[in-house]
Amino acid sequence: MSTAADPAVQDDLATPLVVDLDGTLILTDMLQETAVRRFRAEPLSVLRWPLWLARGALAGFKQRMIEGQPAIDPAALPYNRPLLDWLQAQKQAGRRVVLCTASDQRLAHAIADHLGIFDEVMASDGTTNLKAEAKAAALVARYGPRGFDYAGNHRADLPVWRDARRAIVVNAPAALERRALQRFDVAAVFPRERAGARTWTRALRLHHWVKNVLLFVPLLAAHHFADGPGWLNAWLAFLAFGLCASSVYLANDLLDLESDRRHPRKRHRPLAAGALTIPAALAAVPLLVVASYLIAWQINLEFVAALTVYFALTCCYSLGLKRLVLVDCLTLAILYTLRIIAGAVAASVPISFWALTFCGALFLSLALLKRYAELLVHKAEGREQAHGRGYQIGDAPVLRSLGVASGYTAAVVLAQYLHSDNVRQLYRVPQLLALAVPIVVYWVSWLWLRATRGQMHDDPLVFAFKDRASLVAGLLFALVMVAGKVGWPW
Repeated sequence: MSTAADPAVQDDLATPLVVDLDGTLILTDMLQETAVRRFRAEPLSVLRWPLWLARGALAGFKQRMIEGQPAIDPAALPYNRPLLDWLQAQKQAGRRVVLCTASDQRLAHAIADHLGIFDEVMASDGTTNLKAEAKAAALVARYGPRGFDYAGNHRADLPVWRDARRAIVVNAPAALERRALQRFDVAAVFPRERAGARTWTRALRLHHWVKNVLLFVPLLAAHHFADGPGWLNAWLAFLAFGLCASSVYLANDLLDLESDRRHPRKRHRPLAAGALTIPAALAAVPLLVVASYLIAWQINLEFVAALTVYFALTCCYSLGLKRLVLVDCLTLAILYTLRIIAGAVAASVPISFWALTFCGALFLSLALLKRYAELLVHKAEGREQAHGRGYQIGDAPVLRSLGVASGYTAAVVLAQYLHSDNVRQLYRVPQLLALAVPIVVYWVSWLWLRATRGQMHDDPLVFAFKDRASLVAGLLFALVMVAGKVGWPW
C-alpha cells in the first residue's frame, strides 16, 4: 500500500500541526530577547519594569517591552533546524501548520512572514497571554478537543498536550520528556542539546584568558624572578582577572546578540546560536564577579581597586563606549594597560612611566587592528557599516594609518627607554636591548600585513599566541632581554 493511501498518514495530514515558538521553533525566548534589547537601549528603564508589570497582565508587559524598539530581524534568530526541516516537509505534504505562541503577536507575525510555512498565527495580543491553560483553551475552541497536534518544550505546554491529539516534544528537559512519554501519545521527540563543559568553555572564552599573561609583565620587567609571594599573588590575580573578564564576555554577548548573529564567526557563539540560554548567562555573570572579588581580596586592596576600575570600564564599554568611534579603541587600549598596572600592584613591584607609555601605544595599535579586521569582514559581506559600531566601511584606511602609526610610536618609545637610568641599572649590557626595537617594528608590521590580507583573528593578541611568526618574534625579544641581563657571551 502506498504511503499516500495509509489512513494513519491521511489522518495526520488532516490534523492541524500547532507549533510553539519560544524554546521550540527558536532556541531562545522572545520575551528575554526583547528585555535585553530594551535594557541595552534604555538601561534605566529596568526600574520601570515592575511598574509596567503591576499595571497590567503579562501580555501587556510583553507589548510594552517592544514599543519604540527597532523591528527584530527574523532571519538572524537561532532556529531549531531539525524541527524546522520537519515542519517544512509536513507543509509540503499538504498539512496545515499553525504557529501558536505566548510571544507578542507582532513578533510572531514577523517570524511567520519570514519563514513562510504557517497557515495561521495565534499569539498574545496585549490582553491575553497565550500560554498554558489559556493556550489550550484557545486551541480547543478553534479546533476542538483532540483536533490538533502540538509541538512544545516547556512544562507550561502540559495542558496543551493534554487536549491535543498527539504531542511532539521538542528541546525539552529530560524530566519533562519522560513525563510526556508516560502521559501522552507522543508522535516525535526532538532531543535537547544540553549546554555542557565545551559550551561553557566557549561562552566564558577561556582561551582569551591568555591575555592575562600581561599581569606577569611587571615581575619580569623588574627582574623579580625569585619573588615567591609576588608570583603567587600574580597567579591569583590571573585567576581573578580571568573570572571577571569572563563575566563581562557573557554580559557583552547578551547585549551584542543581534550584532553577533550577523557576524560570520560570532554567530556561532553559544548565546548567539542558542546553545546557551539567556537566564543561564544572567545567572552566571554575578557568580563569576563574586568569585573574582573573593580571590582579589586575598591579594591586597590596591589590586581590588585596580580590578574594580577594570570591571567598571568594561561595563561602560559594553553599555555604550563600544559604539563610539575611536573612543572604543582607546578604551580597549586602556583595558589592556590596566592588566599591566594590576599585575604591578598585585606583586607590589614598581612599573615605570616608560613601560606604561610603550604598552599604551602598542595596545592602541592592537585595538585599532581589531576594529580594522572587523571592518574588512563586513566589507566582504557587502555592508556599508559595522552593525553595533559607529564605523563605516570607508573608515578602514584611516584606522590602518592610525594603527600602524601607533605601533611604530611604541617602537620609538622603546628606543628612548633604552637610554634611561633604569635600563642601565637592570641590564649588564643595555646596548644589546637595541635589537628589541626592530623586532617590535617587524611584529607590528607583520600583524598589520596579515590584517590587510584578511587573515586576522578578531582579537589580535589571541591571534599572536597562535601565530608562528609572532611566537618567534616573542622568543627573540625574550632572548634579547636575557642577553642584555646576562651580558656578552664572550
